[in-house]
Amino acid sequence: MRLSHFGFLLAFALGLLPLAAVRLGAAGVPCDLAAWFPLFFIFVMLPLADAACGVDTVNVVPSAFDEFDRSRFLRALPALALPVWLAVFAYCVWQMTHLALGPLGLLGWLLSAGVLGGVLAITPAHELIHKAGGFERVCGGLLLTSVGYHGFKIEHVRGHHVHVATPLDSSSARLGESVYGFVPRALRLNLRNAWRLEAARLRSAGATPWSPRNEMLRWSALWLLMLAGFGAWLGFAAVPIVVAIGAGAAASLEVINYIEHYGLQRAEIAPGRYARVTHRHSWNASQRLSNWLLFNLQRHSDHHAHARKRYAVLDHHDDSPQLPAGYATLFVLALLPPLWHRVMDERARQAGSIDAGLSPSE
Repeated sequence: MRLSHFGFLLAFALGLLPLAAVRLGAAGVPCDLAAWFPLFFIFVMLPLADAACGVDTVNVVPSAFDEFDRSRFLRALPALALPVWLAVFAYCVWQMTHLALGPLGLLGWLLSAGVLGGVLAITPAHELIHKAGGFERVCGGLLLTSVGYHGFKIEHVRGHHVHVATPLDSSSARLGESVYGFVPRALRLNLRNAWRLEAARLRSAGATPWSPRNEMLRWSALWLLMLAGFGAWLGFAAVPIVVAIGAGAAASLEVINYIEHYGLQRAEIAPGRYARVTHRHSWNASQRLSNWLLFNLQRHSDHHAHARKRYAVLDHHDDSPQLPAGYATLFVLALLPPLWHRVMDERARQAGSIDAGLSPSE
């Protein structure tokens, strides 16, 4: 194992951001302003740190894959996110029901907790649900259920990875599409697709979609039980807070999906049939710090080419479409469509031209 792999522990440091916000309030910063500190850290301080830390384009040699795959340390980190996130989640909800917050402070806490849910719950869940081990997949399902986006466990693996970079995929943003049009569409269609995929699986096995074997129903029941638990603990006012944080986490994920696949399309080789998925059908980024914080999620090109590979051995590909900065920077850029299109549209056109076997100028 490389010394640099200990950098993945930094992901859990983000869980301290809500505590830092509370401490700022105790130190005299107005609580409504302190509530925005996690977002300030992630979207202002982190991009600056990303630029200072540089990029990491070094790949693990294939002969070391087995060693890293067997590493208990590396395998345990995404699963460790489950207790860490649940503690952070409970802390955020508790604070929001006890702090004297105005509308601005409440909005800051909700958005901060939602973005942290995207990082600390959905990102490690994304790693876990692709693995063969039942324990890892269950941990991934629990993380997703905690934010009420458990359909992602089904749709992402059986839908998105099959149809990525085609018009059939609801998580692949079209060239010229705004994030504000993409995110609501993705949230709506991914939920519907998850139900359809699970219903089709059960019908093919001779069972009704309303069977207890339906994964969507089981995770939904657990989510409702979680909402009831928060209501019993903190009162009914906690329930909409929990739902809102989950919605923020899911929306954050779909903004990242927007960034990861914007404008990239696989060639249609026959009506309804598309070229094989390769590392050229997702955007790649190699900012060292962000990849530590996100379990190498930014090496998304290799993930789609080899979905079962563990995060620690995902490769950087020089010939993948390259993002001009890390996800935190591009997240902010995506929220400003005129700037986003100015920066990304021509890059997407060039990536599409290269994939079609043409020079970028043709």
